[in-house]
Amino acid sequence: MPAVANTDALPEISSALEDYVETIYLLVQEHGFARVKDIARARAVKAASVSVALRKLADLALVRYERREYIALTESGERAGRRVLTRHRLLTRFFEEVLGMPQAAASEQACVMEHSLTNDAMVRLVRFFEFVGTCPTVVASFRECQTPTRAGCAHEPSSGGTCAKCAIRRDERSMSLADLKPGQSAVVTHVGAAGALRQRLLDMGILPNTTIDLERSGLGGDPLWIRCQGARLALRRAEARAIAVRPAEA
Repeated sequence: MPAVANTDALPEISSALEDYVETIYLLVQEHGFARVKDIARARAVKAASVSVALRKLADLALVRYERREYIALTESGERAGRRVLTRHRLLTRFFEEVLGMPQAAASEQACVMEHSLTNDAMVRLVRFFEFVGTCPTVVASFRECQTPTRAGCAHEPSSGGTCAKCAIRRDERSMSLADLKPGQSAVVTHVGAAGALRQRLLDMGILPNTTIDLERSGLGGDPLWIRCQGARLALRRAEARAIAVRPAEA
């Protein structure tokens, strides 16, 4: 049974080692296990290079590794892998959905930047997606402005209209994650927490427009066990109240 995520600081590691942790995390999610040859194939490197990296990660208590055995992530390793992958997905969405980059190019650019994205930059980027979620015409207008006509940008933003209506619809359907019942699903619209709690929730993969399934609650209603982006996580009910959601489309 997974434990409630904690705020213990992760060890500082190089971008190359972060890539290995992310790869192992993805392999375990997809196949349930990771082996040296699987990692080597995914990273397009030699098995000897993988072994060297795994020994370093084992010394940092991020993986459990014995020669010729399956590789497992420790709790810290899983958090580190999920942290890097979350940044990768967030950046990919920005490059692809907002900037209009092709999917492969967006993912490649995200790989370059995911290691250097600071907590502050991530928070600001998430706030942008939260704003876009309440005003979906913003990105369409931005994309439209990237291909101006001879007379210039054809978009003439109104003083309200669609944006106001979108906000009203969101408010009418708004609830907190804590309002869900076991077995229900919802889509994140806003993470209302601040400071360290907000950062921890974002690092867990709780991002705007992400689907969350509430699986069950503990005795007395605390904690709440959820599934988010393939991971099973536990949240205290007080934390769940800070996450605004809308019902998932049937």
